[in-house]
Amino acid sequence: MDSGTKTEAGNYVIRVLTDPAEIPIEAWNALLETQSQPTPFMRLEYLSSLVSSGSACADTGWQPQFIAITSGDELIAACPAWLKSHSYGEYVFDWAWADAYQRHGLAYYPKLLVAVPFTPVPGSRLLARDAASRSLLVLALQAMAEQQQLSSIHLLFGTSDDHAAAGERQWLERHGVQFHWTQPSGTEPWSDFASFLASLQRDKRKKILQEQRKVREAGVSFEAKLGPAIATEDWDFFYRCYQLTYRAHHSTPYLSRDFFAHMADSMAGYWLLFIARHDGEPVAASLIALDPERRAAFGRYWGAVADIPCLHFEACYYQPLAWCIANGYSRFEGGAQGEHKMARGLLPVATQSSHWLAHPDFSEAVADFLAREGQAMQGYVSELEQHQPFRL
Repeated sequence: MDSGTKTEAGNYVIRVLTDPAEIPIEAWNALLETQSQPTPFMRLEYLSSLVSSGSACADTGWQPQFIAITSGDELIAACPAWLKSHSYGEYVFDWAWADAYQRHGLAYYPKLLVAVPFTPVPGSRLLARDAASRSLLVLALQAMAEQQQLSSIHLLFGTSDDHAAAGERQWLERHGVQFHWTQPSGTEPWSDFASFLASLQRDKRKKILQEQRKVREAGVSFEAKLGPAIATEDWDFFYRCYQLTYRAHHSTPYLSRDFFAHMADSMAGYWLLFIARHDGEPVAASLIALDPERRAAFGRYWGAVADIPCLHFEACYYQPLAWCIANGYSRFEGGAQGEHKMARGLLPVATQSSHWLAHPDFSEAVADFLAREGQAMQGYVSELEQHQPFRL
């Protein structure tokens, strides 16, 4: 039995599932691989682990509402959707919208979110066999929101295909920026970290070398562990560091230790762990997600048990970049926010989200806000592009 609801429309069956594990994993992942921008974070193992570990569930404000559309025995469209009772863990900020609703005596929560929880990595969100199936998925989302009288739907960090399908239904566009490192195209790729440094402007290169020297002179060395080589005690130490990072910001970790146990069991080959040691003892850890098929890496989580100057930059940027170059990876995504990443060779990349608001007056007001925000974002990106870190 489905844990959610089931609707039959023509030749299609639309299911809304509160347990993503009820979707055939082979069918979901096979559909994902046909999309324009698949990532490991959209694999069903990853999404199901978020739910089963208690990291993204109703108790934490992430009630699963996965949509699966089938035609006969074929899964033709699917997406991860959540009923949200707050706006934490999204990285596309709508707190002002929620406040405006509250001030007018309207309920903003729950809202419907199409996203990977706690993961601002751009990629395919609306998995579909073709454009028609993707449009059907958007219609299913909108019908669900209308039936449940939800305030809004938010599709975060999707692809141009995803947002084009939403745009057909007059969803609103919102634009952001992240910072990614990529191997140069059209010229000789960097052969090692030294050649990458040599391509930077002198002041940027000098600063990185100074930061690396401070870490080295502090007596810190690094060990990189890939996939199954990450032992349980390594995961335990990493999680301790991860907790300390949140504690330093007076916050609570989004992900449970059990989630990372699931990753070690079902997706070990997608993870790379850097452990920093001082006098043989671990003092910091940086966890990187990998997409071996597409040679992409994603900076995810880090933490330290000792305060060592510049250790964060070495663990989260320089060690991963050196590893990517040495292992033939062409892209490293540094995560949300942080224009300081530009000085370290990560360049601005546009991101997009789509939004549907049920209330016509609020939809009009948000559309006006997004138009003004979009102009400001264009100006910000143009200014960033004038401060390229590389030598001409």
